[in-house]
Amino acid sequence: MSTPVVTIEALSAEAFAPFGWALGGERYDAAATGFSNPGSDFWHVHDFDAGAAGQPEVLWVNYRNDSLRVRLLEAHWLTQQAIVPLGGEIVQVVCPGREDDPRTPDLQRLRAFRVPNGRGVCMKPGCWHTSFVFAGQTTCLMLTRHSTTADLAAALQGGSAASESSIVELAALGEPEPLLQL
Repeated sequence: MSTPVVTIEALSAEAFAPFGWALGGERYDAAATGFSNPGSDFWHVHDFDAGAAGQPEVLWVNYRNDSLRVRLLEAHWLTQQAIVPLGGEIVQVVCPGREDDPRTPDLQRLRAFRVPNGRGVCMKPGCWHTSFVFAGQTTCLMLTRHSTTADLAAALQGGSAASESSIVELAALGEPEPLLQL
């Protein structure tokens, strides 16, 4: 079985739309809810949805995986998840679930996006994903659902199976591990 190669793409709203929303890069939009004066600008970009009865939370996340080999993917079933790199860039890998089984990633539609410092992405619920850096560590601001974080952390620490998220190892699915390239 040959190793698939996925080319890392520049982030754009159009290219990322099947998976969610590209954030940042826009100029001040006077038509959006917001304000501008010589000292600052702010304007509405996206309504974050933490799901029914979900409490949003902000996390700091440090990404250090620079292997650029997709070994596992995760998906969150109840909430959107936003990631904004601060002081570096990341590669955000995404794919939808299979049409016949959304809880299995559709690796034929796997894509990778270069997310520069100060931009970001907000993924739809059910979007399979993983994150990489090119070198070192990049700290990101993450917006997610509090109960999803608690559920995922407990599962990753071996406490219980996650119910709000899924993590799959591609080798366990009998799939080759794609390599990312510029």
